[in-house]
Amino acid sequence: MKLEDKYKLLEKKKKEAALSGGIDRIEKMHKAGKKTARERINDLMDPGSFVETDKFVTHRCSDFEMQKNKILGDGIITGYGRIEGRLMFVFAQDFTVFGGTMSRANADKVVKLMQTALKMGAPVIGLNDSGGARIQEGVESLAGYADIFYLNTMSSGVIPQISAILGACAGGAVYSPALTDFIMMVNKTSNMFVTGPDVIKAVTHEEVTKEDLGGAMAHNSKSGVAHFVAENDEQCMMMLRELIGYLPSNNMEEPPFKTSLDDKFREDEKLQTVIPDDPNKPYDMKEIIVTVVDNNNFLEVMPYYAQNIIIGFARLNGQVAGIVANQPQILAGVLDINSSVKAARFVRFCDCFNIPIITFVDVPGFLPGTTQEFGGIIKHGAKLLYAYCEATVPKITVITRKAYGGAYDVMSSKHIGADVNYAYPTAEIAVMGAEGAVNIIYKNTLNEEERNSAVENYKNTFANPYKAAELGYIDEIIYPKETRIKLIQALEMTKNKRKTNPPKKHGNIPL
Repeated sequence: MKLEDKYKLLEKKKKEAALSGGIDRIEKMHKAGKKTARERINDLMDPGSFVETDKFVTHRCSDFEMQKNKILGDGIITGYGRIEGRLMFVFAQDFTVFGGTMSRANADKVVKLMQTALKMGAPVIGLNDSGGARIQEGVESLAGYADIFYLNTMSSGVIPQISAILGACAGGAVYSPALTDFIMMVNKTSNMFVTGPDVIKAVTHEEVTKEDLGGAMAHNSKSGVAHFVAENDEQCMMMLRELIGYLPSNNMEEPPFKTSLDDKFREDEKLQTVIPDDPNKPYDMKEIIVTVVDNNNFLEVMPYYAQNIIIGFARLNGQVAGIVANQPQILAGVLDINSSVKAARFVRFCDCFNIPIITFVDVPGFLPGTTQEFGGIIKHGAKLLYAYCEATVPKITVITRKAYGGAYDVMSSKHIGADVNYAYPTAEIAVMGAEGAVNIIYKNTLNEEERNSAVENYKNTFANPYKAAELGYIDEIIYPKETRIKLIQALEMTKNKRKTNPPKKHGNIPL
């Protein structure tokens, strides 16, 4: 073969690989409102930066006459490129080739990619759109999944792993995304479930649609499996780019710093009146968060799930921080099973990747009731307590109003390792509310006038931040308008914090 012909053959194979499952299947994807795997990668990565690897890999299956049907790339695209100039590894399941099903060959591609990412210390982003295990390959396909699960676990806490669900994701395929740090879904076009509607109907006789069972809003608002929802593929890629901008490339690096033009000394008078006079009146904690962070830009994580707690990322004077906050607008900001688990995992993620944690506290306690107790609120609440105790990153706490009982301890109190603890003058730090406390202390022996006097006396003694400040449990009582500069000063002071927990294989978190 002449040299020229060799080049022509390479060109032909490159074009063939780029076409994946062919024009017809690509058009079918577009008609369904979805982009192809390559289009998604182009939207995600910096222009011209993506380098595809293993473009010519094909499956090795000869059962069911599969040897007659081989397509270059075999239903998954792998490679590396840049997002805002930073190295990223990405794989994208190609639904136009065998429905994006997992073969042994394309599992090997993903394994190779993840092993390289671990060595290079760079994040892995998985764009999932697959019919699951390739049935023609049987156990080989299952083995491929398990190899990926193992690498997901080994990579956990070492490099960030993010999954985008952009179509079907069923059966064993859901467990790789579940092991990653964040899951994004697309409204109306993506779904996740271990067993689909047909199997459920056959086994339990329940009738449910794919969307209700495993759609984006089902997992973002009910199950808590997913963290973000996008309206279409393009928006999903933009959200991925935004999220990755807050994360370091690996656990040995600091999160990316961005110079801020927002005045670090900026004060906002509206914060002075954001906490109502009536301690039982709700207010929006997000108003405080958005006001104090750089350019009012707060990326909320899991905004539709367990809304009584808020988690997300922001910057203060250019430095990334993870934010955890009770939300008095929902269930008075109490801690319950779902909010405890939601916040615990976020705290542990931040701790893995050197992201300081800022906690805004307004918590009247844990949610009472048989549903919570039988559901294991003791165990699940302990997850949040464990996460805060274990975290060695800088921890800064602001008590805005209520910090009652065990919930005060759990929400990043000084006693469980917080570095800087602020309180507003409106803070109430006590075992419980004044009414309940008086009922217990005096056991209903007082008349109306005496009771009112006792309640007022308890409020004056305990329903304020001064007792805690006298004991050194609060470092400083601050004006709400000063919150921004105080948080920035605390972040600057704790920047070089070094703390190491006792050596051990790993702790036994109450799962």
